[in-house]
Amino acid sequence: MNVPYVVIPIALGVICGILGYILGKITFKNDNALSASLQADLDVCKAHTKNLNSRILKLEAELAAKNKTVIPEIIPFEPALASNALGKKIKENDLKIVEGIGPKIESLFIDAGIKTWQNLSQASTEKLQAILDAGGENYAMHNPSTWAKQALMAYQGKWKELKDWQDSLLGEKSKRH
Repeated sequence: MNVPYVVIPIALGVICGILGYILGKITFKNDNALSASLQADLDVCKAHTKNLNSRILKLEAELAAKNKTVIPEIIPFEPALASNALGKKIKENDLKIVEGIGPKIESLFIDAGIKTWQNLSQASTEKLQAILDAGGENYAMHNPSTWAKQALMAYQGKWKELKDWQDSLLGEKSKRH
């Protein structure tokens, strides 16, 4: 049987076309599956990122709230009220009105940047003790645990409360001796 020479190339072309079509469908299905899988992974990553971003914002807000310094109400310094309550002339931001702080300790604090009643009221006991410790053994024996509270009273102009508290502190010292 003689097959014309034209039929063989046509038959081979049709067979190759069919095979190419089938392989293309198989490959395209795999590409679609891969694409869908990658899209699902991307969606999961976006969801995690959104969750992490909201957690970061929440933590930043908590940190800001924790570190937020509450500034007490500012009351103008009235020397006459202070002098009447404490029984002596008072200068604004004189750290020596705090029971336990004398001229030398005041100088240490001023050198360390604590120059006002407000500064002193916001300083931690640990920071004050570190300044005293750095000043030498003559200063390290002092106990600054009440100094910030006393300074806050002075800063807020609560002279009567400051005087009463200082009297109670002095009373406790005399009981110990």
